[in-house]
Amino acid sequence: MKINSERHYRWRAVDHEGEVLKNYVTRRRDRKAALKLVRKSMKNYGQSKVIGTDKLRSYCAAMKVIGNADRQEKGRWLNNRVANSHLSFRRREWAMLRFRQARTMQKFVSAQSAIQNYFNQECHLYSRANFKFNRAAALAEWRQLLSA
Repeated sequence: MKINSERHYRWRAVDHEGEVLKNYVTRRRDRKAALKLVRKSMKNYGQSKVIGTDKLRSYCAAMKVIGNADRQEKGRWLNNRVANSHLSFRRREWAMLRFRQARTMQKFVSAQSAIQNYFNQECHLYSRANFKFNRAAALAEWRQLLSA
């Protein structure tokens, strides 16, 4: 993403269900940034059995530093969950006419992913009636949280 004609990158850690665990915005796409994301996510969520990434070499370097090189699976389509979690963010970013500062983008990313995770219903697993019921229950609970 570009902010004031400078390229910024959004790093995301996503679990097996597609929920965004961590977001991190940085100017560079190097080992230091990958290491920060992996350490933050491991600190909050613990070790994972498998870490699926794309073929970016920064991930390999970060995994070697941490000692998780044997748990990493690299592949072309292994990060599809991460790419799909990014679609709703891109739609919202387009409606907002981009960001002016990296800090505002970081704040928005954190809030947006929390809300998206809350309302993320796997509609392909349920009938339409059950999906609508679950969505209404999530909305009622969300409104209760906001009013409290």
